[in-house]
Amino acid sequence: MSADVWLVVGLGNPGPSYAGNRHNAGFMVLDLLAGRAGGRFKAHRARADVLEGRLQGVRVVLAKPRTYMNESGGPVRGLRDFYKVPVERLVVVHDELDIPFGALRLKRGGGDNGHNGLRSITRSLGDKEYLRVRFGVGRPPGRMDAAAYVLKDFSAAERKVLELEVDRAADAVESLLTGGLEAAQNTFHAG
Repeated sequence: MSADVWLVVGLGNPGPSYAGNRHNAGFMVLDLLAGRAGGRFKAHRARADVLEGRLQGVRVVLAKPRTYMNESGGPVRGLRDFYKVPVERLVVVHDELDIPFGALRLKRGGGDNGHNGLRSITRSLGDKEYLRVRFGVGRPPGRMDAAAYVLKDFSAAERKVLELEVDRAADAVESLLTGGLEAAQNTFHAG
């Protein structure tokens, strides 16, 4: 791949038992983007499912690590090295507790905010200056443990609009690729 390719990674846990979990919002967005790119994920030796294609005319590698969330860094680093993608063109789509459900935030760099997938990626890359599309899942109710909360499926009320929110997050990824961070923030932070 040449230097103009982007690597877009969705975070989640593999297997059907996790498919509807809040922690798998990244996978949901990547599945939708794969449909838009008109392709299918294929196994890659970097321990990820990968699709090479185009979104809005931009060359992309869409990827879903096949490891558990807390080991996402190995596959991301392997893909970055394999496709020779600079960290500036790495986008990670993930669930975010500190943002209410129905809101999106885009940023470059920053801490991991207790997110095991981000912590693993930052550690493996030795760099935190990648782009993030943060899919709001909100805080757990009452005293529920955050780790337990993200491993639960979206609520019935959330599921009624989940498809719309995943669609909006996919739009945000495409906007980021075509127009840059600031323009995407201006569009998607309003919601």
